[in-house]
Amino acid sequence: MSCPSGTRLKCAVVSGSSKYERKATVSRPKEYTEIPGAASSARDAAPRVLAAAAVTVVLWASAFIAIRSSASYFGPGPLALGRLLVAAAALGGVLLVRREGFPPRAAWPGTVASGLLWFAAYMFALNWGEREVDAGTAAMIVNVGPILMAILGGWLLKEGFPGKLMAGLVVSFAGAVVVGIATSGDGGSSAPGVLLCLAAAITYALGVVLQKPALNHASPLQVTTFGALIGAVACLPFAGQLVSEVSRAPASATLQVVYLGVFPTALAFTTWAYAVSRTTAGKMGSTTYAVPVIVVLMSWLVLDEVPAPLALIGGLLCLCGVAVSRIPGRSPQQQDTAQRPVPAPSGERARPDR
Repeated sequence: MSCPSGTRLKCAVVSGSSKYERKATVSRPKEYTEIPGAASSARDAAPRVLAAAAVTVVLWASAFIAIRSSASYFGPGPLALGRLLVAAAALGGVLLVRREGFPPRAAWPGTVASGLLWFAAYMFALNWGEREVDAGTAAMIVNVGPILMAILGGWLLKEGFPGKLMAGLVVSFAGAVVVGIATSGDGGSSAPGVLLCLAAAITYALGVVLQKPALNHASPLQVTTFGALIGAVACLPFAGQLVSEVSRAPASATLQVVYLGVFPTALAFTTWAYAVSRTTAGKMGSTTYAVPVIVVLMSWLVLDEVPAPLALIGGLLCLCGVAVSRIPGRSPQQQDTAQRPVPAPSGERARPDR
């Protein structure tokens, strides 16, 4: 007896006779199903991600004002240590209240790397570099960071190199250069200062890219808390100098360090981790090009520093670049789905292309 087409048959010998048992193993085309509610969930999270990015950008911009106010009383190392100690204490308290505990083992490599590179090395290098070069030069060099972030994210994290993102980065970087030229002073820039600012940009990009995989295993609060704690431990050699400078500094300067620890570090780094865990590192990096614009506006409002027209033009370019990079595009999953062949209906054979 011939087997029916499209099914597998099993022959069983029962009482000297043969009969066939049909097994329900009919070959079927692979089906692609979409997780219910996944698209709507992503749309619902978009406003929260945008709000978290906005909080981060505004608080990081305010950090430049606070650093400028306290730099006369605190050295680069003590300023980084004081900021990280305050941040670790504030985040640790929140972590205990929420009872989140330690991150899983899989999150530790990224958390340690971001703590050493981003929290410790970046802050120290930036604090020191800004003392050796003028503000405009420092801004131009450090703003290489988001471009490096997009390149490393596309390479190491397989985020790809979307055309709109790369175009937005180029436009924003051009705007940052214009702002840097407009805000540059007459003071010279030393080679060590340039190298320190470049080191800050590199450690910033590496820290962000290495932190992102950790967010797949731990919460933004856990990663930020232990990143700040690891950074503080790395800066402990400056503890004696910090104690000495706190004793001599006015209360207003010490309060600036406390502000830096609570808001631009504890809060802003947590909102950053929340946002970057729900989007790409390259896209979040492009958002930080709004920081120079807000710094110019804050300096105008708080320090009564009227911005030059060229700085306003550069700021407008920065914002245009951010807008271009944030234009939604098709995700890799959507592109993959669009390229998949439509399966033939059940019971019909797919016709070969002629």
